[in-house]
Amino acid sequence: MADDPKSLLGLLNGIAKRTYYNEVEITNEFLKSELYPDMQEEDFERLITKCTTLMKSMVSADMDLNQSEAFLTAQMNKKEHGITEEQAAVFRKFWKSHKNKIHESIIIRTTWNNTLKQVSWRIDLKSQARHIDQINTPTAIMELQVAKNGNGTEKDSSEVVRFEMDETKLSSVLRSMKEIEDEINKHCQQ
Repeated sequence: MADDPKSLLGLLNGIAKRTYYNEVEITNEFLKSELYPDMQEEDFERLITKCTTLMKSMVSADMDLNQSEAFLTAQMNKKEHGITEEQAAVFRKFWKSHKNKIHESIIIRTTWNNTLKQVSWRIDLKSQARHIDQINTPTAIMELQVAKNGNGTEKDSSEVVRFEMDETKLSSVLRSMKEIEDEINKHCQQ
């Protein structure tokens, strides 16, 4: 891999912009001419492949900083095709500043439907109705904020849904949520 930290960081930024931020105008030829004009073509292709592979490994595992540190240390300890400490430092710096942006970009690109943005609820006590003087039954008032098209970035892109549930319906919903929680916990503990 190339040894200049600034050029390597620029290369990682370029790969990320092209791969995760949809900046298609960033080509291998552009990166080579801007960052590594004196490097042989096949050496540059190997460098691009190595950087892309390492980045995709970090992205696909959604590594936190500790995991990325362990991963990069393992890459440094490889006998063949490893990376140097200086290169690992560049990857760390890149990952620290881009991890969240790349994660958000992937979420936006892979969400096709509306998403639940916020849930609000409260319990009211119904005290009167038209034909009954005193009811005194609890009622749950639910408010769901749904983001359209999955991104929820624009203010006007969300819709609010409000509804009421009586005690029986609320108990049923809570039971269903408990079953969902149990299933998630069961699969997370495997």
